[in-house]
Amino acid sequence: MLNKEILRRIKLVVFDLDGTLLDDDGNISDETVDLIHQLSALGVQFSIATGRLLSAVTDIADRLKIEIPLITLDGTLIQRSPGGDNIFESYLPAKYVSRALRLADQYLLKIVLCHDSAVYYTEGNDHSPIFRSKAGAKFKQVASYDNYLKGTLEIVLAGEYQDSMRYVAKKMTFPYTFGIRSSYYKSQSEGGTYFLEIRKLGCSKGEGLKKLIRHLKIKIQHTAVIGDWYNDKSLFETEALKVAVSNAVPEIRKMADMVTNKNNNEGGVAEFLKMLLQTKK
Repeated sequence: MLNKEILRRIKLVVFDLDGTLLDDDGNISDETVDLIHQLSALGVQFSIATGRLLSAVTDIADRLKIEIPLITLDGTLIQRSPGGDNIFESYLPAKYVSRALRLADQYLLKIVLCHDSAVYYTEGNDHSPIFRSKAGAKFKQVASYDNYLKGTLEIVLAGEYQDSMRYVAKKMTFPYTFGIRSSYYKSQSEGGTYFLEIRKLGCSKGEGLKKLIRHLKIKIQHTAVIGDWYNDKSLFETEALKVAVSNAVPEIRKMADMVTNKNNNEGGVAEFLKMLLQTKK
C-alpha cells in the first residue's frame, strides 16, 4: 500500500498508452476516463508519454481533457497538438533525411517521413506494414518528399532483404552521420519484413518528463508515472512515484513503487487512480 502522504502530494500523473492506459483493443474504460476527470477537478494534471506520434494521440488527449503538452515519439516531441507551441522538439537534419531517401531509392526500400501532424508518403511508398506499425497516426500522400525534409522527427524504412537493411542502417550511423540513432529489427507481425527507424540521439520518455515538469514548475517527487514496457524504463529511473500495471515486463515491475493487481485489460490504471482519488478527497 502506498503512503497516503506521498499520494496527497501528487500533482501530475503521466501515462504510457499501449499496454497501460489502453487495453489490447486500444480502448480506455469509461471508469478510467471518469476518474481522470474527477481528479482533474481536484487540481491533478495529466499527460501522456508514448512511443506514438503526436497525431496518433491528440484524440485520446481530447477525450481525457488533457490540456498540457504530451510527450510523444519517446520524448522526441513535447507538444499538445500538431502545429501548436511546443516545449521541445528533436528534428532530424535535412541532410540526413536526404541521405536516407537516396539510400532507400538505391536499395529499393520503402520509406516514410514522420512529422508532428502526419506521416508523409509518396505513391511508391504506400507500404502497409509501416502504416500498421504507426497505429493511430494520420497519413498523408504527397507527390514528392522535397518539401518535407525539414520538420522530420523520425524516418521509417521497410524492406524484405536483411542485407540491404543492415547496410543502410550502417550508413545512417556514426561515422557516416553524427547524433543519429538507428533501430533495426525484424517485424514480429509482418513475416519477412524488416524495419529501420531513425531518430536523433538523446531523447527518451524520462528526459521528456524532466522537460515537462520544468515547464509546469512541478517537482519530480510530486509526479506519478505509470507504464509497462521497456521504453518506460527511463521514466522509472526518475524520482517520480512509479506504478507498473500487472502485465508490465519484469524489469519494470522490479523498478516500481507499486504494481497493480489488475492488468491493462482489467483496469490497472483505474486501480491506482481510485487510490489517488480517495486520498485527495
